[in-house]
Amino acid sequence: MIAIKRDGGEHSAGQIEEWIEGYTAGRVGDEQMAAWAMAVYLNGMTAVETAALTGAMVASGTRLSRGKGKRSRVDKHSTGGIGDKVSIVLAPLLACCGVDVPMISGRSLGPSGGTLDKLESIPGFRTDLELAEIDRLIADVGCVITGTTADIAPADRRLYALRDVTSTVASVPLITGSILSKKVAEDLDALVFDVKVGSGAFMKTFDQARELADSLVCAGRAYGVETSALITDMSQPLGRAVGNALEIDEAVAALEGEGPEDLVEVTLALGAKLLTAAGVAADDAAARDELADRIADGAGRERLARMVAAQGGDLAEPRPLSERSTITASRSGYVAGFDGEAIGFAVLELGAGRKRQRDAIDPGVGLETQVRIGDRVEVGHPLFTLYGDPQHLASGRLESTIVIEADRVDPPPLIRGRDDDAA
Repeated sequence: MIAIKRDGGEHSAGQIEEWIEGYTAGRVGDEQMAAWAMAVYLNGMTAVETAALTGAMVASGTRLSRGKGKRSRVDKHSTGGIGDKVSIVLAPLLACCGVDVPMISGRSLGPSGGTLDKLESIPGFRTDLELAEIDRLIADVGCVITGTTADIAPADRRLYALRDVTSTVASVPLITGSILSKKVAEDLDALVFDVKVGSGAFMKTFDQARELADSLVCAGRAYGVETSALITDMSQPLGRAVGNALEIDEAVAALEGEGPEDLVEVTLALGAKLLTAAGVAADDAAARDELADRIADGAGRERLARMVAAQGGDLAEPRPLSERSTITASRSGYVAGFDGEAIGFAVLELGAGRKRQRDAIDPGVGLETQVRIGDRVEVGHPLFTLYGDPQHLASGRLESTIVIEADRVDPPPLIRGRDDDAA
């Protein structure tokens, strides 16, 4: 297997199934799997191989039960970005619109915040649900956001940990297999991907994002899931808040009709894809209206509170924030861009993320952006509201994460590509 991929060859589906089953059973060692992963990283995989890898990792564990429910089952996955809290807004809105949302999510990865870490800033909120609890919450509430269990795609969990320490994370086939194995295990009817592109995303160029979107959509459809993708801009943080408790507050504000325009737009665009794919809405416009109505009448906000309570938390309990200060501009001009990755790492160093798996997270630290691309700023104009130690080295680097130039530039479009041209 290692030699075939090292030399640029192609595996059969049977070879991949036997390889992953052997790894799960311990017959294939970590050192062998690491060598194979590097060969895949360097030489790639075909769409057929990628689909086979996905299926083999699904088969290494169990799937969620569909029970006796009649509702369609849908989910959304983001490739990660700075300030991306869409899942927390979208899941309860979808549940209000007649579909079930069994969202298996993840923790922070590098500079990108993790949905589970954000939700755990809500006092008491549990993200370690067992399969039976997930099934019960889907039946009772219509949505759940939790971490993966030991029963779902265990081969992926082992392989991902190995990739993380062997510099093979950034492989499109391995990313695809990792993401899809958990989503296929949810037994979905429809799935939409939010593939981020820009300085605050894993994929920095549109071509990279397009390649990943193609791979994800192709693999999802190979398993009978109605799969689509949007490529969305991450050249500046999504919304204003970056941090755990801050992003929960902003997600709640969005469900109360007071969210940032870009956050709401991405949420509606992704939700419309799912509602039309599930047959709940006749077209995109009707789906967007339905989702917007669930914000306007408060149903989405109420459903989020129900989900939080069902998972042991209390949305009404205060989420304390750290000491607040302001970072201002030292020169005048127009905001031309953000170094989103540097912003993410700065917030991580303040305590909002982990450098090592055992690190504790401070839910109250983070920042709010006070400017957007295209804005005019003068000396002393607020750039960020910082929540955390203003003397921390990370806070001193934040001003340099904003590019200020003499001439105005237009902000990039929020939706950079759709599944019609991404798959």
